[in-house]
Amino acid sequence: MTDAQDGAWSDLAPRYVIDAPRDAASTSIRPGSEIDPIAVWGRSAPLIAEIGSGQGHAIVHAATSAPDTDFLAIEVFKAGLARTMLDADRAGAVNLRLVEANAPEVLEHLLPAASLTELWVFFPDPWHKNKHTKRRLVTDAFATLAARALRGGGMLRLATDWEDYALQMREVLARSADFEPAFAGEWAERHDGRVLTAFERKGARAGRAIRDLAYRRVVSDPEAG
Repeated sequence: MTDAQDGAWSDLAPRYVIDAPRDAASTSIRPGSEIDPIAVWGRSAPLIAEIGSGQGHAIVHAATSAPDTDFLAIEVFKAGLARTMLDADRAGAVNLRLVEANAPEVLEHLLPAASLTELWVFFPDPWHKNKHTKRRLVTDAFATLAARALRGGGMLRLATDWEDYALQMREVLARSADFEPAFAGEWAERHDGRVLTAFERKGARAGRAIRDLAYRRVVSDPEAG
């Protein structure tokens, strides 16, 4: 990391970073480490999480634009989280928290069931080589974990600039009994809350179509909401 990022980690991490108990790996989450969002954010409010927040451009913008909503940035790269904290501090985003961890373990072990109002997965690593596609995030197992973390009626929003990954995402969510599409036609409209990032610009310059998808968490028990 740069000196500024090192300084951000020392000065700002106590305010922004959730110090999650670890399992075997440095970015793992120990089972049984569930947080209390009201205690972490200091209030009861809608909670949105972004997986793969990168340098935080999207989520810092979202947090400053929606002060009545709480946000969680999930990222494994420490330098990106440090940059996120610097920008969040400058913007005065007091409703944002960060966790350096593997996203599936955050959904399974750190977040309480039905705690999220929205979950964002914008431009995840496409692992575009055939031998690497099995490493992609959005799989049937991921859909199950996302459904666990989202409340009934909550939204799962996805975007990618790789056509075959977009098709895979759509196939995965179509198989899941926990989600229903929140769009008509082949693809969803671009999510208004997603700012234009370097990843999206790069894909557009390369001539790749940007695909958005949006799914609503099915309410299986009407009494549970």
